[in-house]
Amino acid sequence: MKTLLLLIALLSVLTLNAAEPVAPKGFRTIFNGKNLAGWHGLNPHNGTKLEGEKKSANLKQQREEFPQHWRVENGELVNVGTGPYATTDADFGDIEFLLEYKTVAKADSGIYLRGTPQVQIWDVNQVFNEKNPTRRPHLGSGGLFNNTPGKPGRDPLVVADKPFGEWNSFRIQQVGATTWVWLNGKLVVDGAAMENFWDRKQPLPAKGPIMLQTHGGEIRWRNIFVREISEVEGKKILAAPQPKK
Repeated sequence: MKTLLLLIALLSVLTLNAAEPVAPKGFRTIFNGKNLAGWHGLNPHNGTKLEGEKKSANLKQQREEFPQHWRVENGELVNVGTGPYATTDADFGDIEFLLEYKTVAKADSGIYLRGTPQVQIWDVNQVFNEKNPTRRPHLGSGGLFNNTPGKPGRDPLVVADKPFGEWNSFRIQQVGATTWVWLNGKLVVDGAAMENFWDRKQPLPAKGPIMLQTHGGEIRWRNIFVREISEVEGKKILAAPQPKK
């Protein structure tokens, strides 16, 4: 028992003493590598039909459950595939977003932008199932999976996933609804419009939280940085020749 308590204490000290990630020039850190500050728990699919006091109670419960499912370990934000999603307290509009992740076989995850699903993360080794033709993990991660099947960006342009055990890096740029995604330095979504999953007749919200989905297996995240894009820069990005590199 004493040995177990000592190990727990040692892990706590190591976590507290972890160096805060250093953001690239122009970016800021939104996960400090030490604790869950700036984040809360929310699965937006859970309780969407609730209203009033029931909805408030559901949101309160998810926030309370958050630290039971998420932990910080060696400067990494870790979840085993359970509980509400890690959600930023802050809302974001037009951004450039950087992060790294590492996951396991059969896991299924993603990144919600403006609270909207999602830049998809697959187990690329899954075999294509002809009975479910719109689910295509073998084509790789990074696509806008919740776009309408057949629409631009839903499937990535190339397979860019690294083998299990290695860290993958995303660079995501979003101006308005227009989204670019690079996975491990390869362009996988080239200026495709992200659809509003919650109501496809409506435009993508102007702002919303970044959400890190947990689903199906362990996932680890680190080096999470964001740079907000001004209206002037956004117009220049949209007017720039394509494709972007």
